[in-house]
Amino acid sequence: MAKGLSVMWVFLVLLVLVRNGKAAGRFDPWESKIRMPTEMAEGTNQEDLEGEIGTRWAILVAGSSGYGNYRHQADVCHAYQLLIKGGLKEENIVVFMYDDIAKSELNPRPGVIINHPQGDDVYAGVPKDYTGHQVTTENLYAVLLGDKKAVKGGSGKVIDSKPNDRIFIYYSDHGGPGVLGMPNMPFLYAMDFIEVLKKKHAAGTYRKMVIYVEACESGSIFEGIMPKDMNIYVTTASNAQENSWGTYCPGMEPPPPPEYITCLGDLYSVAWMEDSQGHNLKRETIKQQYETVKERTANANDFVNSGSHVMEYGSRSIRAEKLYLYQGFDPATVNFPPNNNKLHMPMEVVNQRDAELYFMWQLYKRSESEKKTEILKQIKDTTRHRTHLDESIKLIGSLLYGPQKNEAVLNSVRSPGLPLVDDWSCLKSMVRVFEKHCGSLTQYGMKHMRAFANICNNGVSQASMEEACLATCDNHDAGQWHPSNKGFSA
Repeated sequence: MAKGLSVMWVFLVLLVLVRNGKAAGRFDPWESKIRMPTEMAEGTNQEDLEGEIGTRWAILVAGSSGYGNYRHQADVCHAYQLLIKGGLKEENIVVFMYDDIAKSELNPRPGVIINHPQGDDVYAGVPKDYTGHQVTTENLYAVLLGDKKAVKGGSGKVIDSKPNDRIFIYYSDHGGPGVLGMPNMPFLYAMDFIEVLKKKHAAGTYRKMVIYVEACESGSIFEGIMPKDMNIYVTTASNAQENSWGTYCPGMEPPPPPEYITCLGDLYSVAWMEDSQGHNLKRETIKQQYETVKERTANANDFVNSGSHVMEYGSRSIRAEKLYLYQGFDPATVNFPPNNNKLHMPMEVVNQRDAELYFMWQLYKRSESEKKTEILKQIKDTTRHRTHLDESIKLIGSLLYGPQKNEAVLNSVRSPGLPLVDDWSCLKSMVRVFEKHCGSLTQYGMKHMRAFANICNNGVSQASMEEACLATCDNHDAGQWHPSNKGFSA
């Protein structure tokens, strides 16, 4: 009883002082060396004091290959350096990247990768967990689930997380409605990924998870199918219908060093990483970063030519948490200001799907005359195959729905909150049929995934689709596409 009265007396004294102030001014709990319960040390939250953070884990995925896609691996390497400086341990970070950029003959700085025109090397020290043919959805899912037996090749490292741990996932690549790219087949289909997240949640092997995704139409991976009750928060570079954008490209402002012929980064990706490295992440919340990245990626609100809508999905309550709980804390930033959502000048960008041609034209312009013919042929082959894909999809639509309705049906966008397709198995089968007869969709052809989804949503049978593909591509050699020869086989 006496102890209780003593605590109450102290509380009453504090209350009087707070209301009335002292002779020299209002009561300052810091000057009095008495800290109120909510006024912990700068950048500290209650979980710090209770030792409840657990282990921080991270998965970083670059889903492309080839020097023209330099920016995706540069993004992932930069993310790795940021997390390491934040105190995450190498054994708790799993990196997926093809690893064909740093030592490419086209790389003007052998063994070095940069993600900013004046940036330092971000490649040094990055672990080669899963490279080359090991960069697969199968390995990604096994790693996330902590299933060491299911992993094929690579370092064997997995997310061996416990119930109190936090997980950060960052994915940078090409995308399309309902899919994310991978350098090896199959590509990542949205519902497959969501099912893996559900398994991880059911296993109870994490506390909370944050996912950042850089890709065209990346919102479609989560739109209408991402649960809100799994303690997983997601942001994406674009909504379900938009492109995402490459930046720091030759001829742009700011330009990469003059010897570079490819884009160094992606708009959404550099937005979140440059924000993270410029602030004290013990003081910045996930919501603050989201708002800043959203503004910068909008790029002066030009959502047609240079910007996209950054989206949110899943458990939005996680937004109130500090970023360091997922990305760590770099002691060098202790005196950096919190994120104050400063305005950014619009950035010059290129559509992710056009970045490939942008790179090829830069290569053509800078090559010796004897190589120009070969490069020009590759450019022509690429544009010819793009035209073939576009025209084939259009003709298939006409055969299925008639020339008056084909575009309206194939390009139809469902209401917000609805998934891209009702039957994901149907979507996979329609893509397989198309590629069997008409050739690889390639990273450019990802944009047509909505057409296949709408074909499924309208009840077209596989037999009817097969007939339409045969009629459309009867004289087309489905195996002739050689620059990438990669498709969506499920």
